[in-house]
Amino acid sequence: MVWNVYPRDLMAELERLQRGYPQSLDHNASIRGSGRSRYPALNVGGTPESVEIYAFAPGLDPARIELLLDRGVLTIAGERPDDLPRDDARTAVHIGERFAGRFRRVVNLPEDADPESVAASYRDGVLHISVQRRVASAPRRINVT
Repeated sequence: MVWNVYPRDLMAELERLQRGYPQSLDHNASIRGSGRSRYPALNVGGTPESVEIYAFAPGLDPARIELLLDRGVLTIAGERPDDLPRDDARTAVHIGERFAGRFRRVVNLPEDADPESVAASYRDGVLHISVQRRVASAPRRINVT
C-alpha cells in the first residue's frame, strides 16, 4: 500500500496556505511607507510648508475613521464593512478582492511637523490629511555681509 503524504491537489493547497498567510509581517512605521497589499493605500509627500497624506479608502463612513497623532506618529484606523452576500445554499462568492474589516496604518511624521496644525477631509473615497510644518524650522537663506 502506498501512502500519499501530499494533498491530492498540491497547487490548491499552496494557494490555500498563501491566502491564510498574513500579507505583510512588517510593522515598521515610516514616512516612506512599507510594502504593498496594505489598506488603505497611502501617498505621503510634502511641501516646504506641510506634510500631505492621502489615504485611498472608498466606501468608508468618515465619522468612523479614527485619526490619532501622538509624539509624531499618525495613526489612521477604522473599519470597512463587508458588502458581499453571505454564503448560503443559493449564493457563492467566486472572487472577493475588495478589502473588508478593521484596518490600521501608521506613519511617522518628520520632526518639524506641527501637531497643533492638522486638517483632515474625506471626499470621493480619499482621506486627505495635511500637517503644517513649524515655521521656525523652515529653511531660510542667511545673507553674509
